[in-house]
Amino acid sequence: MTEPDDTDPDEIVTVLLPEDEYTHTPDAAENYNESMYLNAFDLGLEAGGWFRLGNRVNEGHAEMSVCVYLPDGRVGFMYDRPKIDNNDAMDAGGLTITVVKPFEHLTVTYDGRVCLLDDPSEMADPRAAFRNNPMVTCSVRLNYRGVSPMYGGKPQYADGREIETLNGFAKAHYEQHCSVTGTITVGGADGADGADGADGVDGVVMEIDGMGLRDKSWGPRYWQALTWYRWLPMVFNENFAMMLSVIDRGTRDDGSTRTPAASGMVLVGDEYHRVTDCRIEADWNEAGEQTAMRCRVQTDQREYEVTGEVLSMIPLRSRRTTPDGDQLHTRITEAMTRYECDGHVGIGMSEFLDQVVDGWPIGVPR
Repeated sequence: MTEPDDTDPDEIVTVLLPEDEYTHTPDAAENYNESMYLNAFDLGLEAGGWFRLGNRVNEGHAEMSVCVYLPDGRVGFMYDRPKIDNNDAMDAGGLTITVVKPFEHLTVTYDGRVCLLDDPSEMADPRAAFRNNPMVTCSVRLNYRGVSPMYGGKPQYADGREIETLNGFAKAHYEQHCSVTGTITVGGADGADGADGADGVDGVVMEIDGMGLRDKSWGPRYWQALTWYRWLPMVFNENFAMMLSVIDRGTRDDGSTRTPAASGMVLVGDEYHRVTDCRIEADWNEAGEQTAMRCRVQTDQREYEVTGEVLSMIPLRSRRTTPDGDQLHTRITEAMTRYECDGHVGIGMSEFLDQVVDGWPIGVPR
């Protein structure tokens, strides 16, 4: 990359290229992760789902997640670590994410099974949840088309030098709001809506005509690199959507306390207005899981007040053992959430990540 002579080579710039939509050559970090995530929700159905592939090729496996929220409150979930030996595609464990046209059109397909939970909270103990609930067929066929600009990219120095992030959460990250159409089928092995299929569960076919958000990141990642975060992607219509983020990265090396960092964007028409401040106040149940939230959002253009109500939530976890033998435990509560702002009703996610310390999520008041 060539910069004008008056550009400070140490200035940090953000770069995003069409080829970044495809997979990258992994760097040498053991925990290199190339991840694509897409969610989709139909407000009329109050249903949808999210889908993620994270290629950890230097560890020899991918992370594959499929989560489907049914209109009746049930949740279908699958997690797997299929083996991979290259980073050539986002295709593992039956889940395939395809870039049809960079920044404009992607597809998601899945053919496999999900654990169908009448009570999604059971996934707090995944071994018991998978043992005690039925495994049923699941088929996903979704088209994503961008309705917004791209947000984010890869921070680097102006002269092209990399920014070191060996123990970070990712070295590059971008997002985009999309319209989403297609079908999600759960249960009923013959795929017929209401049919009792070979898996013994009545089939549910959801015709999705809604919206969602997609993101991509690559670079070293540990889920334990952050103390906690609150991530709220939401859509009201093709001209009004948001992504709100508040991240607490814990104390600095010198022991001083960092202020949680707010970021995000508001889609207004065909442009993004960057979030300059965001305050999220949540209500909690007895397990320390979010049930509702009130958000105050500031951009350079105006202030917004957003309220959210959780419709369906599943608690997930990630665990890692350090070289010293310490067991680290991260909890991520994934909630389909109905939002209201400026008289508009929308739908999306509230994803709350917390490190668990002494048996309790660190960012949740006792």
